[in-house]
Amino acid sequence: MALGDRILHAPELGFKEFRTSDSVAAFLEGLGFTVKRDIAITGLSATLDTGRKGPTLALMGELDALLVSTHPLADPVTHAAHACGHNAQLAGLMGAAIALSDAHVLRSLSGRVVFMAVPAEEYVEIEYRNNLVREGKLEFLAGKAEFIALGELDDVDLAMMVHSSSEPETAGVVDSNNGCVAKLVRYIGRAAHAGGSPDKGINALSAALVAMNAINALRETFRDEDSIRVHPIITRGGELVNVIPSEVTIETYVRGKTVEAIVSAERKVDRALKAGALALGAQVEIRTLPGYLPLNNFPDLGRLFGDNVDGMFGEGSVTYGGHRAGSTDMGDVSHILPTVHPYMGGMGGTGHSADWKVIDEQLAYVAPGIAMARTAIDLLANDAEAAGKIVDDFQPRMSRKEYLKYQRGMFRTELYSGDQF
Repeated sequence: MALGDRILHAPELGFKEFRTSDSVAAFLEGLGFTVKRDIAITGLSATLDTGRKGPTLALMGELDALLVSTHPLADPVTHAAHACGHNAQLAGLMGAAIALSDAHVLRSLSGRVVFMAVPAEEYVEIEYRNNLVREGKLEFLAGKAEFIALGELDDVDLAMMVHSSSEPETAGVVDSNNGCVAKLVRYIGRAAHAGGSPDKGINALSAALVAMNAINALRETFRDEDSIRVHPIITRGGELVNVIPSEVTIETYVRGKTVEAIVSAERKVDRALKAGALALGAQVEIRTLPGYLPLNNFPDLGRLFGDNVDGMFGEGSVTYGGHRAGSTDMGDVSHILPTVHPYMGGMGGTGHSADWKVIDEQLAYVAPGIAMARTAIDLLANDAEAAGKIVDDFQPRMSRKEYLKYQRGMFRTELYSGDQF
């Protein structure tokens, strides 16, 4: 609980989580682990080897915070705030490390457990991350994608983590979450005196606003079952009030329940972005970047986790099924490994908002670690029979090689000129 609270009061944004990484590493080293550092800039891992042959289970937590400047615990300089509960994830991960490294527990298990603290799950500050890619410091813009690219999951057979929730139920395991792609959009117009000679300019801001209205007009064309979400923000809207804006930038996601739905929706969004340029005679540069694949929780893993939560809190403590429209890079992992990404309570307020807070430290910080540890024991006890069956039954949607080829193929840039007509 002290670790979760300490991280809560020292939030850091993705690929900048140096203090957070140091705190987690120090905790693991205090348990006797050798910690591998500087994975994807700030990530780390520590391996618990039983000494007996068997599969490798990855238990994960996320290092980063969000930008929520109005949160009462926001960093006064960076405006970062733990408004999604990643501090609780890390507390739970360390709790599982305490439990599973106990000698009495360890002698009952086979295989390995890798504790992974992963950076940059929140897909924010896209331009900053894209510059890290350009500088060769990263290949991808999200932590787990980068872990996959670096080979950190090559020897992993199963993966799980527990996310915080403010829902009334104790825990939940959904069927799926949306995936997404990201877009960096730049409108290029022509500056001119806004009062004296606006006719000499091309208003990039007006082009961007036409595009955003066109995206809004598209919403009724999205099928409900595809769970499409498009939510652009203007990150640069002009220079001076008396100068026609000559450059305006937008960041957006296009989210959806399936890869096919995302591809269909992003084509429509690209068309709307071009419409803004066409209307004003501007140019638009559309950079598409790989986001997250949809999350698909493996049912047998979800049920095993749920049974342990029921054992802790009583029958019926876990809800199952349904789809969430948010996205997580755990979806990428779920395409190549049997994966579960359940939710546990202990939080109040709305995620990604200023009112998000810990209201039950035991449930938020401690219970997830117990639930993960118990699930890991069930998987790796009895010569890892349960884990072996899950690995045998799992049919990957992509191999690691196919995954990397797909994500690398998502990088593309298109320049469209609206003054050609």
